[in-house]
Amino acid sequence: MKESGPLIYLVDDEPMLLELAGAILEMKGYRTERFQDPKAALQAYRSANPRPDLLMTDYAMHAMNGMELMGQVRQMEPRQKILLVSGTVAEDIYLESNVKPDGFLAKPYQAQQLADIVADVLKKG
Repeated sequence: MKESGPLIYLVDDEPMLLELAGAILEMKGYRTERFQDPKAALQAYRSANPRPDLLMTDYAMHAMNGMELMGQVRQMEPRQKILLVSGTVAEDIYLESNVKPDGFLAKPYQAQQLADIVADVLKKG
């Protein structure tokens, strides 16, 4: 059976959190591709056709932070929907930035919070 739900790229260098987010979203009918390395996610994004419906990225990662990843993705696809997730920074991290996510979720979060914000971001314009 081919899954037909929206495709979400999950980017987090913390394997357990990546697996948890993937499991929650897949139970809600989404398809996920998981990346521990933001550079690998960027490479996959570059060649993706079609592009994912949503990119969900952690902020604090070793190779590149979520804001940098978001900036590079938006250069390729300005309308890409992006959800920024973080346990280390608050929403004010991007207030001064010209690149803003479509949603922000603080860690730790509940499964239902994740499902709700993903649904909200996907519904936006």
